[in-house]
Amino acid sequence: MTSHDPAPTENPSRLARLSAGIRAALDDSVLRALVASSSVSRIGRGVFFAITVLYFTQILGLTGTEAALVLAIASGTGVLASLLGGWLADRWSARRMTFAFEALGGALLVAYAFAGDFASALIIACTSNFFDTLGHSSRSAIIARGFTADKRVFTRAVLRTVTNVSIAVGAGIAAIALAIGTGASYRAVIIVAGVLGVLGSLPLLGLPARVDAPARNAEVTEIRTETGSIDTVAQGEAERASRREWNRRSPWRDPRYLLLALLSAVFGMQFGVAEVGVPLWVTSATEAPEVIVAVLLIVNTTLVVIFQVPLSRGTHDVRTAGRVTMIAGWLMAAACIVYALSAGHPAWVAVVLLIIAALTHTFAEVLSQAGAWGLSFELADPQRAGAYQGVFGMGFSLSALAAPLVVNATAIQMGMVGWIILAVVFLGAAVGIAVIAKRAAAAIEREAASHSPSAAAV
Repeated sequence: MTSHDPAPTENPSRLARLSAGIRAALDDSVLRALVASSSVSRIGRGVFFAITVLYFTQILGLTGTEAALVLAIASGTGVLASLLGGWLADRWSARRMTFAFEALGGALLVAYAFAGDFASALIIACTSNFFDTLGHSSRSAIIARGFTADKRVFTRAVLRTVTNVSIAVGAGIAAIALAIGTGASYRAVIIVAGVLGVLGSLPLLGLPARVDAPARNAEVTEIRTETGSIDTVAQGEAERASRREWNRRSPWRDPRYLLLALLSAVFGMQFGVAEVGVPLWVTSATEAPEVIVAVLLIVNTTLVVIFQVPLSRGTHDVRTAGRVTMIAGWLMAAACIVYALSAGHPAWVAVVLLIIAALTHTFAEVLSQAGAWGLSFELADPQRAGAYQGVFGMGFSLSALAAPLVVNATAIQMGMVGWIILAVVFLGAAVGIAVIAKRAAAAIEREAASHSPSAAAV
């Protein structure tokens, strides 16, 4: 008798395959520590993200303008923190610094529960975001040093997947305070968020020493005279030469990388479209019900969790990363146009168009992140991994600061014309990144060919 029972083990779902792949990857001690840290600490951040504005306005009594100002100024501290975190990670122990910064960031979340006015909220927001960004920047240096080229993008994709799941869990915890609506309930979940942030830093203590930067003068051996004493003149010159070489490797002397960071920051404004532009567009320009904003967020989070890891495969290759970014550019441009078209239609048509736009936007987000990770690692000087990742992170901090203003001035204020401007901007940034990737890939291939045995024989 033939059985017709399904065999789920023979055809596992995408989520099951994804889960199995991540579990297998966790055999690596570095990834295991980073995942354990993110899965806990990002729950705390998810709690805080979900209630920040309402806590400021409804519990602390800040005006909407004051709340926006607190968040904007706090975001501005991330620009300096990105650079400083990368700079420090090239000089001291990245694992110890990341632990200290993230533990401090979590402790400062607890301090929000004791804020009482605009000034105290501003000070706490700036210091909390500053240390959190320092930790994120030094964590990027850890990833750059702790994994081989083909594993770095995979690691970032896994961590982004874990982060999205954890933030969703945190938002669920925050819903408790939102449902109760009292100051005590808000402060209780904020304290929970901070404690989770501190606990999430503890797994970082288990990171191996190989993720730290090598000593800057390790390659300068002692130079001795014929009598065996140290030749101070020659030794000093060798150390000065080492410092000159170190400074020569600065990302600020790498115009290609600086342009990559700038264009990636421009494309990074797509997060501002999702977080600021879409909610404002839905409520001000379409007939869609406001609840669709939450639906679109759920769609985005779910798809990122499912597709970020598989769609990031292969983007450690520079040429592939460029092609993926170009696809993301076309998708993002299309999403902008469909968002614009959702205005002026009955509610059900607007809802359908918004969902189509959100789907397109999400895949643009996933692919653009995969391409950016690959290029940011592969085009960086490995000797200055921290500084390079700091510069790249600084671009995204600037993007987060500028995006609300740009999106409001274009899409929200200008309607269809504004959305078209954004589409052109995103597509232009993608073209620029793709050109950088294509030229870099060609240079890498020429370099490899010049060192091949056949070239040497000629």
